[in-house]
Amino acid sequence: MTEREKMVRGLLYWPGDGELAEARDRCKTLCQQFNQLVYRDMDAACAALNEALPHAGQGFWMEPPFWCDYGWNITAGKNLYMNHGCVILDAGGVTFGDDVQVGPQCGFHTSGHPLDAEERRQGLEFAKPIRVGSGVWFGAGCHVMPGVTIGDGAVIAAGSVVTHDIPARVLAAGVPCRVLRPITETDRLCP
Repeated sequence: MTEREKMVRGLLYWPGDGELAEARDRCKTLCQQFNQLVYRDMDAACAALNEALPHAGQGFWMEPPFWCDYGWNITAGKNLYMNHGCVILDAGGVTFGDDVQVGPQCGFHTSGHPLDAEERRQGLEFAKPIRVGSGVWFGAGCHVMPGVTIGDGAVIAAGSVVTHDIPARVLAAGVPCRVLRPITETDRLCP
């Protein structure tokens, strides 16, 4: 089994493998191009972003700087918006539904490291997928950890660290993030 196959299956893998290192280098080069070009040459910036994220839906946009590891392991529905400073460590795969909004300085971290020091010394890591439903909003500075699923319409308050699944249509906050309450009709600002 290759290191890439181990990675996408959630097994311990060695990220220094040649195939994985080459894929990260290519993706980070495209991210760097995007980060340098945006607002100066929008067409070239969009081309770099589309090449880095081949599975992103229509109407997606990331404000620079934006960084990810592989790009091909990110799937996004339509109208994904990420504000400045987003980092996606996508070894385990990250899936976003439609109409997701991400505040500045947020991170989606599918990669983790073993608790055992000897395994860490060997450079091994693991990756677990992150799934984000449609209509989710992340406030500034949120971080989502490996293996988390967030339900449709959830709101994750600024500064939260999401370590476990969050159900649909709730307001959640904190470190670690926990459900505060359901989102109801009384939360509508427009009558």
